[in-house]
Amino acid sequence: MNRDIKTYTVLIIIVIAIIAGIYLLKPKPEQTTEEIMKCIAGKSMLYSQPGCSHCIVQKEILGNYSSLFKEINCIEEREKCEKAGITGTPTWIINGEKFEGVKSIEELKQLAKC
Repeated sequence: MNRDIKTYTVLIIIVIAIIAGIYLLKPKPEQTTEEIMKCIAGKSMLYSQPGCSHCIVQKEILGNYSSLFKEINCIEEREKCEKAGITGTPTWIINGEKFEGVKSIEELKQLAKC
């Protein structure tokens, strides 16, 4: 019986070690860091307008980092939006290219090459 207890103890330790190894070695999802958000913000401009439901969603996606982004309000600064050829909001200008619609952080990261 003493030998059975040692065998079960060893098996339990091996199973725990395997589970711990899997947990520690599995890739962790990339965190949205302030550095990445600053990189995106430095290469982009957001055109939006108050009351635009898609613009509200975009700002929610940006979360606490939304203050890092230069934003043009197309109601208050209509001329700037017309000059940039903005026909709908939200619209992003990233590295000089125009992208319309709501973008995820991952999309913005790829578009800005951050």
